[in-house]
Amino acid sequence: MPTRKSAIKDLKKNKIKHTRNKAVRSELKTRDKTMKALLGEKKLDEAKSYLKTYITKLDKAASKKIIHKKKVSRKSSRLMKKLNSLTSASTT
Repeated sequence: MPTRKSAIKDLKKNKIKHTRNKAVRSELKTRDKTMKALLGEKKLDEAKSYLKTYITKLDKAASKKIIHKKKVSRKSSRLMKKLNSLTSASTT
């Protein structure tokens, strides 16, 4: 246990941040599963609109340093690539 007053305050802040970060990570995992389900079911119109909001949430989490910015870049790139390949496959 911390003994100094500042250390006690830091511990309190860390607990609050941990709770917030955990909630955001959990939401992102849920959104990822939903996005993959939409792509799997080939609901492309819904997937396009959902992807916009998902990428926005990812970018916001990266800006707050909850997840790494390169992970966000990799995820969004792969999802866009998958969506574009399904879109082109359905039009031909």
